[in-house]
Amino acid sequence: MRDYADYDGLGLAALVNAGEVTPAELLEAAIERIERHNGALNAVVHKAYDESRATAASALPDGPFKGVPFLIKDLGLKVKGWPRTSGSRFAEIAADDGDSELVKRYRATGVVLAGKTNTPEFGIPGVTTSARLGPCRNPWNTDHISGGSSGGAASAVASGMVPIAHASDGLGSIRIPAACCGLVGLKTTRDRNPNGEDDADRAIGFSVDHVVSRTVRDSAAMLDATGAPQPASPYAAPRQDGSFLDEVSRNPGKLRIAWSNETASATPLDPEVQAALERTADTLRALGHDVREEGLGIDYRLLYRAQGLVSAANFSAGIKRWVERIGREPDDDIEGLARRGYEVGKKISGQDAMWGWQQLRLMNRQILARFETWDVWLTPVMITPPPRVEYLDTLMADLKEFDKRQARTFGFTPPFNMTGQPSLSLPLWQSDAGLPIGMMFTGRYGDEASLFRLAGQLEKELPWTGRKPKLWS
Repeated sequence: MRDYADYDGLGLAALVNAGEVTPAELLEAAIERIERHNGALNAVVHKAYDESRATAASALPDGPFKGVPFLIKDLGLKVKGWPRTSGSRFAEIAADDGDSELVKRYRATGVVLAGKTNTPEFGIPGVTTSARLGPCRNPWNTDHISGGSSGGAASAVASGMVPIAHASDGLGSIRIPAACCGLVGLKTTRDRNPNGEDDADRAIGFSVDHVVSRTVRDSAAMLDATGAPQPASPYAAPRQDGSFLDEVSRNPGKLRIAWSNETASATPLDPEVQAALERTADTLRALGHDVREEGLGIDYRLLYRAQGLVSAANFSAGIKRWVERIGREPDDDIEGLARRGYEVGKKISGQDAMWGWQQLRLMNRQILARFETWDVWLTPVMITPPPRVEYLDTLMADLKEFDKRQARTFGFTPPFNMTGQPSLSLPLWQSDAGLPIGMMFTGRYGDEASLFRLAGQLEKELPWTGRKPKLWS
């Protein structure tokens, strides 16, 4: 199927439903593209071709993505019989004993699970590289990062291996790879999608699961299919009125949109990113929206101090559970970032961890209060276009230098993991060197609908699907 990658997920499913192509033919097209490009990209780290061929030949559910090849990120979610590495040499599972709840829901949409995608160790940084799985590269230019921690998913979708893939976001891990690779990436509202029964690591509520895709409608349709309450969940799912897919084609009306270039590190934006931000604001104004320049107006140092205490304590507790499962402490089989997080977390007192929680609650209120007068807040996803792979090497000896480089590259995504708000990356622009530049649109808690309406409008006004990376199907 030579034009396989010209279709999004819903488009391929429509061909299957019309009898113009079979799921088996779609899968073979995906496998051919994985085999063609994965050597250069290292996006797919587990290939389940025999199982997926059997699945494609069987009776698939009549869901919205019937017959569409799909990939799962190698972090968090369990797939029955598949290995799970979490990008780590320490925390490897030879074969999971069942599917996570979200994987069950993906299967119910009719997708054919073909393999797993690359992720850094425990999903920690904004770049996808590890001693266990190696670096994942960007199909627009393989010298540059694909983002993290869902860089494998984004690289696979951007290169045309699959039209849509699972991703997760704890401090930006859907939006950053989407921005790096020229894709649509939505961080959903907290608890919109199910976390499953084994969600101890997600106790602080920062992390969510969804997808990266090439079109807005694929993201919306998948959230319609998966975003229902899960029985026995300790937190209520956000309310949803109607179909997110329907929202994509609706006029958003006149939205109150604030925009800002403020960064937590006070790093000025790369000139190309600043120009893209201003063009976005001008475009929104021309579309009839009420657009103004306003920042969050918060103490970022205090926010990240509190978040650091909470995240380190939570991460260290997660490693403790791995130690209990494996029966030994990690030695040289965890990398520097994970080792540092584990050791720092062990030293944090319960009092300090709870102080961090309390401070986050207070500051979340400050951020959420801004959305009493805004419908949407616009920023870039990143401070710079995607940097070169060697610039953000998680295995470098000087971790403080790595931290500084991350702070000069990423600066906008984390607050909304803390507040739980939906936040969406759209691939509106490109740099002079042909690298994607993503813009981020954040909405009120529980209001993905407004983001989908605005995204549908921008997808028509500033279409991006005609742009293709160097490594393309």
